[in-house]
Amino acid sequence: MAQSAQTDLDDLYGDVILDHCRNPRNSNPVEPADLRADGVNPFCGDEVHLQVALKNGRAARVGVQSVGCSINRASASIMAEALEDKTPAHMSALAQAVRAMMDGKSSTDWVFQGHADLRALEQVREFPVRIKCALLPWTTLEDELTGRQD
Repeated sequence: MAQSAQTDLDDLYGDVILDHCRNPRNSNPVEPADLRADGVNPFCGDEVHLQVALKNGRAARVGVQSVGCSINRASASIMAEALEDKTPAHMSALAQAVRAMMDGKSSTDWVFQGHADLRALEQVREFPVRIKCALLPWTTLEDELTGRQD
C-alpha cells in the first residue's frame, strides 16, 4: 500500500474512532424505550438498533447496538453519548447538523460544543464511500423522530 494511502487510512481510523469502535458507549439495550428505531444499510450490511428512554422530555437513557464496519460502530457510540440529556428537538437538530457536517457545510460548528468526539467523524468526508456508514445511526434517529411528528 502506498504511504499516502496508509496515512489516509490511519487518519480515518484515528484514536477517537478506534476507541469508540473498541469500547462502544451506551451499547446495552434500554427497556422500556420511548424512542425505538432500527436502521440497515442493505448495500454493506451495517445495522443500528436504537432505544431512548425519556424522562421529563429528555433522554434519560440511551442504548445503541451497531453491527458492521468500524465507522458505523464508532458513529453509533459517539451518537449515544451526544444524545444524553437531549430533548427530541435537540436530537433532531444534532442529527441534521451531523448530516450537514458530512455534506461539507461549514455552519455546523455548534455541533462540536460539548461533543468533541463528533469532530472525529468529520474525517470521514475524505472517504465518500464511508459517509453512509457514519450517517446510518443519525439517519436512523432522524427516521424515528420524523415518524413521531406525523
